[in-house]
Amino acid sequence: MTACWLIKSEPETWSWAEQVARGASGEPWTGVRNHSAKLNLAAMRPGDLAFFYHSVSEKRIMGVVRVIRAAYPDPTAEPGAPWVCVDVAALVEAPRPLTLAEIKADPRLAQTALVKLTRLSVQPVRPEEWRIICEALGLDPERLES
Repeated sequence: MTACWLIKSEPETWSWAEQVARGASGEPWTGVRNHSAKLNLAAMRPGDLAFFYHSVSEKRIMGVVRVIRAAYPDPTAEPGAPWVCVDVAALVEAPRPLTLAEIKADPRLAQTALVKLTRLSVQPVRPEEWRIICEALGLDPERLES
């Protein structure tokens, strides 16, 4: 199975609409300055999938992106700094966004990184969590992986 993730962006900084506008060429996911999140970026491989989450003001999953380039040095970091980025391209918009409040209300998702590690900007998503969240978004998880 493809590895699954959740990446966060403040919509005022980089929105789902902007990600979609980049098309298949994608966008570098830069600016991550947390070591745990950096390790998650480094673990991503082309073909992996990630929920695109609007943080802070909206707190909701907007859609799904595909990793199109593995980790490489973040061009926004100071030279020699350990930070990395990956390139992601929008795959599909959620038929309906899923809010953090809805995720927290589902006891099956109580152990997700989104609930337990609220400030982590790049998070792994376990396969069962991926399936539950996809279904709540109105997406077929099997179709996303093909």
